[in-house]
Amino acid sequence: MRIITDFHIHSKYSRATSYDMDLEHIFQSAQEKGITVVGTGDFTHPEWFDQLKKELEPAEEGLYRLKDKDSDVRFVVTGEISNMYTRNGKGRRIHSLIILPSLESAEKINNILSLQGNIKSDGRPILGMDTEELLKIIIDTEPSALFVPAHILTPYFGIFGSISGFNSLEEAFGKNAKYIYAMETGLSADPAMIWRIPDGRKMTLISNSDAHSPSKLGREVNVFDTELSYSAIRDAIIKKDKSKFLYTIEFFPQEGKYYYDGHRLCTVSMSPEQRKKVEGICPKCGRKLTVGVLSRVDELADRKDGFVAPDAIPYKSLVPLREIIAESIGIGSRTKGVEKQYQILIQKFSNEFNILLDVPFEELNGFTLPMIAEAIKRVRSGKLIIEPGYDGKYGKVKIFQEKKRKKDELF
Repeated sequence: MRIITDFHIHSKYSRATSYDMDLEHIFQSAQEKGITVVGTGDFTHPEWFDQLKKELEPAEEGLYRLKDKDSDVRFVVTGEISNMYTRNGKGRRIHSLIILPSLESAEKINNILSLQGNIKSDGRPILGMDTEELLKIIIDTEPSALFVPAHILTPYFGIFGSISGFNSLEEAFGKNAKYIYAMETGLSADPAMIWRIPDGRKMTLISNSDAHSPSKLGREVNVFDTELSYSAIRDAIIKKDKSKFLYTIEFFPQEGKYYYDGHRLCTVSMSPEQRKKVEGICPKCGRKLTVGVLSRVDELADRKDGFVAPDAIPYKSLVPLREIIAESIGIGSRTKGVEKQYQILIQKFSNEFNILLDVPFEELNGFTLPMIAEAIKRVRSGKLIIEPGYDGKYGKVKIFQEKKRKKDELF
């Protein structure tokens, strides 16, 4: 049974998040995308947690369903926590994803964390404790929890980030690093980049959307072939079992917000080699450039580019369907025209991942606009042109080089 999971999302109670990130809209989007198990997000927020208890009911072991919904979509209890503290004279800002087997476990953890800081202020609470201390609280309270360093290479909030991170899991977590089984790639990195890092080869790498709006669900996911239960999915992750954890689906990392080095205010974007030539200083304003993920990988790596970890979980890189449609017909991804074409495809082919992964090109080409079918084909083959993201600015994906297009044919 193919199980597609997206563990890391946020509710409407998180900062800079759509008001539509309620359970009903999350459920609907998961159905459209073809996601089997979606995270609840934000289990630490009191109001959101109350809604989880009221609107969810137990399904398979460790999983929940939305009440009064006859669907295969399941929820798993998840949340992200931000630790902001000082270690060895350096400010640290680390985000961690917590995956739990039950609402009861979440409630116990919430009771403890409420004594550590204000968990009501944001869906992703900011706590002043050391992230190693947080790990100990989580594992002591719920031994079967998964504690996952989130988007591990982002400059400001990744465990290996260039600005506030560490150089290894042992440096960050000490002897408690043994309780870390998985790390999250983040949108600006893919597994091939992380395999170059020693800890990146030891850990299972998972990928999630970090969605702040329903349409962003599933932009990165994990694909399993297990029974539908928390224990089965957790076991596949911990054991790095390639027969049960089939692959992850990734953003093309260049599209992420922190792939290249740069300074957004000055619109300066640089490769690692270019940054070294200017000694990390913005040529326009003289300030330090934000060191991106690609450069940070180079700093930590003990393997060359192109190295493939022999026991690693495979991955595929895709572009979300709405972005494909938008680029194909030359309009914005949030427009009514794109949404119309998206819904036509979903109604015909069931869900987005079926369209992106499984439906034969000939069948797509016989149903939708030729340019959309061709765009999906090109994305599957990785034939893209991407202007890399930098310093908080998303990269731009270009599927077609042609400047002139009509809406009913591809030039």
